[in-house]
Amino acid sequence: MKEKNRIFNTGQGVPESGEYLCQSGERAKFNKNEEFPACPISGKETTWHWQDRS
Repeated sequence: MKEKNRIFNTGQGVPESGEYLCQSGERAKFNKNEEFPACPISGKETTWHWQDRS
């Protein structure tokens, strides 16, 4: 899925349930259609990308 190679910003919708990694290196699990939150470390807007655990 090409979505797995994209970078997502705080506030964008989660395209697929799974584990994502934020810009600060923090991993988090999200469900499809949730919104990506601010960085859990800094509390500021961040980017997230898919973490393939296979």
